[in-house]
Amino acid sequence: MKLLLWRIIYAASFTHSPVSGRVLKLFTCHISTRPVCRFNCCRSCVAAVALPLALAFGVASGASAAAGLVTAILAGIIMGALGGAPYQISGPTGAMSAVLIVLVQRYGLEGIWFAGLLSGAILFFIGLLRLGRFIAFIPAPVISGFTSGIALIIFIGQIDNLIGFKTPATETAAQKFIAYFNTPLLPDWHTILLGLIVIGTMLFLPAKWNARFPASLLGLILATLVNFALHWPAPMIGEIPQTLFLADRLSFANIPWSKFSEFLAPTITITALGAVESLLCGAVGSNMTGVRLQANQELIAQGIGNMVIPFFGGVPATAAIARASVGIKSGGQTRLVSIIHAVGLLLSMFLLAPLMARIPLAALAGVLMVTAVRMNEWSAIKFIFGKRFKTDMIAFTITMLATIVLDLTQAIMIGSFLAGAVFLNKIASVDITVQDVDIRRLRQKGIETAGRCKHVRVAFLTGPLFFAATGQFNEAFANLKETHALILSMRGVSLVDTAGLESINRLYERLHKQGGTLMFAGVHDNVRNMMERGGLVDLIGKKNFFWSSDQAIVEAERRKCNFCYAAERDGMFRN
Repeated sequence: MKLLLWRIIYAASFTHSPVSGRVLKLFTCHISTRPVCRFNCCRSCVAAVALPLALAFGVASGASAAAGLVTAILAGIIMGALGGAPYQISGPTGAMSAVLIVLVQRYGLEGIWFAGLLSGAILFFIGLLRLGRFIAFIPAPVISGFTSGIALIIFIGQIDNLIGFKTPATETAAQKFIAYFNTPLLPDWHTILLGLIVIGTMLFLPAKWNARFPASLLGLILATLVNFALHWPAPMIGEIPQTLFLADRLSFANIPWSKFSEFLAPTITITALGAVESLLCGAVGSNMTGVRLQANQELIAQGIGNMVIPFFGGVPATAAIARASVGIKSGGQTRLVSIIHAVGLLLSMFLLAPLMARIPLAALAGVLMVTAVRMNEWSAIKFIFGKRFKTDMIAFTITMLATIVLDLTQAIMIGSFLAGAVFLNKIASVDITVQDVDIRRLRQKGIETAGRCKHVRVAFLTGPLFFAATGQFNEAFANLKETHALILSMRGVSLVDTAGLESINRLYERLHKQGGTLMFAGVHDNVRNMMERGGLVDLIGKKNFFWSSDQAIVEAERRKCNFCYAAERDGMFRN
């Protein structure tokens, strides 16, 4: 009866309101008494996994554990309600924290908030303009290389907290790593042991136990108890405010619009990373559930969330594969999983803040180090290097090294350049095979032809004919002496650009000048449309376009061949 009542209200009152319908649908989908226990378990599992990650990534971002917690709460509610799929769960992530720590070092917390606000606006308009599909054009090796580079940044960035010794700040992770060998270190064995407790728990806790209680949370509890019981002097998280409105937050009065140009590059980096990570999470979730992600709707949700979060003191968020996969495996089916996991985190902020304040930073470092190792796409790396795909190996290695050696913005630019280079390298090859007419094969097909003209050639083209392939095209037809008719079989050509049209035009002019004819067979509609727009159809003549090369051959032999005529005339004079 309860389900029926909700359905009637939904149908009667919200039929013409997509926004209201979506909000109400959140609370009416899959309502029954049977899944309640499973739903509660799902919510608890996701919140338990998200809590240590939120605290850790807040610290790793250069902000605070409270900022990470606020981000996870707001992202879970806003992005979860508006996202592109019911399984998407957002919050602070390791990849984003690697970008944000650099911003904090340069511009302070104000830099994080302003760049997050701008990137949210860009993500919103990308989704609104339905441009989300272009994010998927980045090749997998580039994404894997960037992910591995970010994992190294996170891992190296937590060494200080693990050993309990503060080294000088550096611009890049590579400089930070080298500094450990050039700086006299005084490690604190207390913090190292606390970090090892968490690392050991996460690595060696049996899988069946981990399914019931997340190893990361258990490790934090054990490390905190040990530190508290033995009164070790390990640095701790410190006070966590019991409010969503943190003291340090963005306000309309302190938005640094005068520094807009300085924040353009980091904003693009955060935008690209947020979009890629959210859509990757959606791809993983889609494979697990069979429910397709609405990419543009997801980007709109990410944009709205990231525009709101800075005004509460949070950091930029994105969809997180770890949280989403836990929700799916625990039986979550609706957006309520994300929303109620956020409510669980909110309750933990109010009820457990004094306890969370005592968590050692070394324990969070352990969580982040294990997470960094696991975030590498090991199966993809093994496949690329195991099968020795040289182009992919180069793209992966260069992107990874650029991420740790250079600024992350530069790494994004290099990765994008590599993406274009890899794409062009794979599609720039057009295969062209020029053959004389095979009379025997034509007759086997039942096509009768005299076969007297030896000056008809057929060229079979396979691949896109665009600017990067015109060199091969021109080279293939460099020698066309005594050609009565050249038939371009273009059934394998799905794309042609203006450079390709110019090459075809030059080929036509050469043939026409020597008395030959250029014919076409099997031209795709989109290629034909381009040729019509370029004026080639009118120039060459519609009579020279055929459905198949066989028809073109028959027509070419029917027409008078100047070369055959000249040969016959010379033979008559000799006789």
